[in-house]
Amino acid sequence: MSDTACPGCQTSRPLDFQFSMAFQPILDIASERVWGYEALVRGLNGEGAYSILSQVSADQKYRFDQACRVKAISLASQLFPAGELPHLSINFLPNAVYEPSACLRATLAAARKSSFPLTSIMFEFTESEQMTDVAHLQNIIAEYRKMGFITALDDFGAGYAGLGLLADFQPDLIKIDMHLVRGIDTSRARQAILAATLFVARELDITVLAEGVETAAEFAALKAAGVTLFQGYYFAKPAFETLPALLVHPHEIGVQHVA
Repeated sequence: MSDTACPGCQTSRPLDFQFSMAFQPILDIASERVWGYEALVRGLNGEGAYSILSQVSADQKYRFDQACRVKAISLASQLFPAGELPHLSINFLPNAVYEPSACLRATLAAARKSSFPLTSIMFEFTESEQMTDVAHLQNIIAEYRKMGFITALDDFGAGYAGLGLLADFQPDLIKIDMHLVRGIDTSRARQAILAATLFVARELDITVLAEGVETAAEFAALKAAGVTLFQGYYFAKPAFETLPALLVHPHEIGVQHVA
């Protein structure tokens, strides 16, 4: 496929900064394993994501999105244990994807180079602004699934990432936003919203992940409600260019680290 199929390949300005990645584990308490790791953008000295994202101009979004995928796959292939690979979760910008199959070429090349299976890669998307071109996002998800990738809707329950978006397309997984997670152990409203979300997810065959879990009480409430995938500071903070050790001992939550 030629570069003309993807406007971003020709019009996006090269990056004038460098970055790296930190990794945070995603735990599956049902299988008692670390299900995967989310790759999070960081500065070269471990600076927070904003230090990098604030440098990305509008005409660099395409190249930045592509570079993030390649960097995440390259680092993960070096860090992940041999044998049964955990999943790698990568954030992507829907508006930086012009033509899905063309924009996947760098991702596929990086995966081939690192011998990283496509079925172990999950792409998370979120929208801080309302998604007006629903057909475009549906096309992206369809193409990614055809390639074997897992798709996830991040920040579910925040901004525009809600039921309306879910009605138009169904990803493989939704990540419950930390605003709904925070204090869920004492909030009837949050518990009711979670129960409704879990019901809808079951009906649509969508997996639910709770992110931003910070306390044992939040974890207990989410677990009791039926959530099995977890991510948050309660388990481990992101670690720069390495895989962090779990902060909670495995026998306390029934999880074994894969590394």
